[in-house]
Amino acid sequence: MNRAVSVGRLFERLKEPLQLEQLGGSYGHEREVANSDLSSPGLAIAGFVARFMHGRPQVFGETEMTYLSSIADADRHRQLDLFFSFPVPCVFVTKGLELVSPMLEIAVAAGVPVFRSTLKTNEFYRRAKPLVEDMFAPTATLHGSLADVYGVGVLFTGASGIGKSECVLDLVERGHRLVADDVVVARRRGNDILIGSGHHLQRHFMEIRGVGLIDVPAIFGIRSVRQQKRIEVVVQLMEWTEDAVVERTGLEGELTTILGVELPIITVYLNPGKNITVIAEVIAMNHLLRYAGANPAESFNQRLMGHMQQKVADVRNYLIQDDE
Repeated sequence: MNRAVSVGRLFERLKEPLQLEQLGGSYGHEREVANSDLSSPGLAIAGFVARFMHGRPQVFGETEMTYLSSIADADRHRQLDLFFSFPVPCVFVTKGLELVSPMLEIAVAAGVPVFRSTLKTNEFYRRAKPLVEDMFAPTATLHGSLADVYGVGVLFTGASGIGKSECVLDLVERGHRLVADDVVVARRRGNDILIGSGHHLQRHFMEIRGVGLIDVPAIFGIRSVRQQKRIEVVVQLMEWTEDAVVERTGLEGELTTILGVELPIITVYLNPGKNITVIAEVIAMNHLLRYAGANPAESFNQRLMGHMQQKVADVRNYLIQDDE
């Protein structure tokens, strides 16, 4: 579900990349934008408002400004009064165009902020769309540690104190990269992409029990960290128990869902002597093999089934040829 964003926050995020300036003074920043869609006013500035999507930020380009300039002053005033009578969050004007009179006055009176960009309309949309969508992307805060292992984003989860941070620290020492420890901020992009990053205050610091906080890039170098990474595999660390049900072949892969995105989840039970770091590397490489179309478990199962079928055929042939 989309969450509302204030116009002020939207302006701060878009100000530099879209080369924005606010006209008529600073006002209306408390207004809310309900979704990530940008819209052009279309026929609404001609008086047809039956299909007017007034809840979206409105983009005025050269076409809209040329039309408003072409009509009589009284008609223009009436159409703009009607347009700004709706709860429009804000208005963007592209190409550095001058506003027709009395557009700014009516907007200020209605409390609708007007921002102007020097970008052409197509370029404005091209830059604005991914930025606004990112602001409205569904997010979740996860308890775990995220690492880039051979280019695969591996999210380690498990009970507090089970060894997630220690595992990731060992991976970093072996040349892999830390993304986030303890608190992972997950953001969905599109329908099936989940991007993980660290909290801006805690990013790239790790808490190692008995040692305290450590600065990973300061110790291991800047190449030991990255700002964000797509989450592709979830590794759940659990303590070993006698009644634990352990997957032995990998034929029946389990899935977990985060923000509506299905991800493979692998449960690794911890017991003395188990090298979880090497197992994590194998999980990452096995994921790369599957992504390339190779499935070791399926290949072994097919080989085993073929061998069994051959044995059955040999027995049948023997019985058929046995005429004693």
